[in-house]
Formats: sequence, structure tokens, C-alpha cells
Amino acid sequence: MIFATVGTQLPFDRLLLGLDSWAALNHGVPVFAQCGESRKRLRHIETVAHLSQSDFRTRLKAAKLVVSHAGMGSILMAAELGKPVILMPRRAKFAEHRNDHQQDTAVEMARLSNVTVVEDGEALHAALDTALARGFESPASRIGPGGEALAPLIDAVRDFVWNRTPRGGASA
Repeated sequence: MIFATVGTQLPFDRLLLGLDSWAALNHGVPVFAQCGESRKRLRHIETVAHLSQSDFRTRLKAAKLVVSHAGMGSILMAAELGKPVILMPRRAKFAEHRNDHQQDTAVEMARLSNVTVVEDGEALHAALDTALARGFESPASRIGPGGEALAPLIDAVRDFVWNRTPRGGASA
């Protein structure tokens, strides 16, 4: 099963429509999407507007692949569970967000071996086709020299997102 999430703040129809059109060509692959406030009619994927954190985690655990906006909470939970991820960052130029911070996030996360970043529906289709051909297994590590330096960043962001006490520090 492919699990897709667009977060809870804003609709992200560009991602959902790309995924739905891919699912139309791949009937044998179940796709479930947390679609937020989208008003688009999606015919080939199962959708729900919102999930509790527990249900979100359950769906994520069951997934072979995650397709997501470039929201840190979704990225971190997928990484924690060792899931391959295809990210499509929201873009301000399409009125999907207020700025392009998700683009910046995606650029950094693309260094991780389990993350593929796409910019449009055509690239999403290609990435999904590649993932399907690999049996949804993550590709070999793409982290170059110095990539291990991301670990402290990921830990710090995870602590911030989940409102945990920072490593080596006291809670605020």
C-alpha cells in the first residue's frame, strides 16, 4: 500500500491529482491518502480528510511507500519507521503555501537514501514507477561525504516537532 499525506494546514491538489492519475494506470496498487481540505474528486485512491496521530502512524507503518508534502513531521515519522519517501514540496508560486520553505526542506532531505524529491506530476509518476519496479525498496544510500552530519539536524528537528526535551539540554 502507498500512503500519501498532504498535512493538515492547506489543500495540496497538485500532489493528490498526480497520485490519482498514477493510480488510474496501476489498479493493482492500493493507495490511501490523508487529503486535508481538498475538494477535488479523486477516483482511484481512497481518501480521508484527517487522521488522528495514532491512525496516521498505523497507516504509515503498514505502507510500503510514503508520498508526502515536505512537512517535517511526516518526513521524520517515515524516517523513524524506515519507509521510502517521495516528497513533493508545496510551492508558493502555485499558492500552495506562503513561502518556499518546503522546497528548502526537500533539498536537504533529498540527501537521505530513502528520499526522492519530485517537482510535478510527471516526475511523481516516474518516481512511483521506479519505486514499483524496485518492489518499494529504498535505493542504495545516496548520502555523500559528510552526509552523516545530517543526523544531529534530524534529531534536533524531531525533538522540536514532537516537542520533546532537546538532547543535552533542559526543557524550556
